[in-house]
Amino acid sequence: MDAATHWILTLVCPDRPGIVHAISGAVVEAGGNITESQQYSSHDSGTFFMRLQVESAADRDAFAAALAPIAERYRMTWQLDVVGRPVKTLVLASTAAHALNDLLFRQRAGQLPIEIARVLANHADLESLADFSGVPFEWQTVSDADEKAAFERRVLRIVEGEGIELVVLARYMQILSPELCAALEGRIINIHHSFLPGFKGANPYRQAHARGVKLIGATAHFVTTDLDEGPIIEQNVERVDHSQSPEQLRAIGQDIESRTLTRAVGWFAEHRVLLDGARTVIFR
Repeated sequence: MDAATHWILTLVCPDRPGIVHAISGAVVEAGGNITESQQYSSHDSGTFFMRLQVESAADRDAFAAALAPIAERYRMTWQLDVVGRPVKTLVLASTAAHALNDLLFRQRAGQLPIEIARVLANHADLESLADFSGVPFEWQTVSDADEKAAFERRVLRIVEGEGIELVVLARYMQILSPELCAALEGRIINIHHSFLPGFKGANPYRQAHARGVKLIGATAHFVTTDLDEGPIIEQNVERVDHSQSPEQLRAIGQDIESRTLTRAVGWFAEHRVLLDGARTVIFR
């Protein structure tokens, strides 16, 4: 008997009776055993979401053949992948090291199911960090419109040429063009501190200190053409007080940003993030 493969099946379709029964039947037909199951019915959009982990000796073609008539009947969008398969990832960065460092460390430690194929930056500052982890690094300036367009063309060439499945903005401090956002829709994740839009521009932590901020937070979200308003994947906060300096606030904020981004990337790589319009469904 062939060794069983541990599969992840995610699906989205209009909500109606009988979906779970039909999917369970398809899994049985594929000789599968369900080891994890989560589902959600959105009353807002009338959409059904499901994530399964299934052990089965059936190969991908046999499993897909069992699913095909169910998918057609219920008008499903579905995806089948192997549990733990590293998702090929491109990281965009600028000069801040904390978010990139956390992603590289957790990938190297086997804590994050991604394969960082390349780091592309608009400054050379983080080259040694990528080199330490054995990840290819390249950079080019984006000081004017022509250079920015060239940088984004390079992003798309890497995505297409290297089979990139996820792009992560690890504190990449440039606004992306609507064209690039559209080309990477649903597979590009950003992180920012949650002072936005209250404290814009330079030194947000000094501004926060001056205003006596009591909570520091971070938001990881999908990138859309609406700046910092894409569907939210994860958010975290930490309470602070008057005794902490701007430098201490910055350190706390960077730690929250790193943890929040890493968690969002991990959930994406494990196929736990599904889109429901402008919202996300997260199967933790």
